[in-house]
Amino acid sequence: MSVPFVLEIAVESVGAARAAERGGAHRIELCAHLNIGGITPSIELQRAVRSAVRISIHVLIRFRDGDFLYSESEIENMKQQIETAKQVGMNGVVLGVLKANQSVDVETTRELVLHARPLSVTFHRAFDETPNLRQSLEEVCSTGATRILSSGGAKDALSGALALRSLVQAAGDRISVMPGGGVRSSNLPELLRATQAREFHSGLGSVMDYNSEDFAGFAIEVRKLAGQIREST
Repeated sequence: MSVPFVLEIAVESVGAARAAERGGAHRIELCAHLNIGGITPSIELQRAVRSAVRISIHVLIRFRDGDFLYSESEIENMKQQIETAKQVGMNGVVLGVLKANQSVDVETTRELVLHARPLSVTFHRAFDETPNLRQSLEEVCSTGATRILSSGGAKDALSGALALRSLVQAAGDRISVMPGGGVRSSNLPELLRATQAREFHSGLGSVMDYNSEDFAGFAIEVRKLAGQIREST
């Protein structure tokens, strides 16, 4: 039986979360400050969004911007954020930890994956900063994470489409490779064909201002993406 397609939308407000659900998103990634790449949203926002939508919510575990090399105290902070995510009813967490040489910190990531159970774990686009994506795929697989969010190491998913297809093929059914970065309705059909991926991530930042409160317009853009996903099933 084939794996269903999934559309994940990054949001940072209750209004955007509701709009994503109305537009047909299957899952949301809940963040704060998407304009700087996203950080962990407050517990108040997590609770409010959980009460507002029925679809799956994955929360970003990143308490600061900057690099993905974390101290022991910062890792403990991440564990506390994961506990909060469990308490408020999140369905998954999104995180990424690298070593000083930019390779995947397998030991720490595995520790966080175990700590997050039974929530699923997405390894975010810190993956794209690693020096060898194929090796990094194997390393993330070994941690027990559920999926990898990636642009194929390129500036956006379309530019990295060939690399993404290679990663999807190498991953098989061991882990999901989810293209993200500049995904919008104008390029999603090409990405569907080129990458052969089953999950796609969009923040719609390339077509809408992150600070916009045009939630009707946001829902329309999500609906375009969802419609293209449905046409591929």
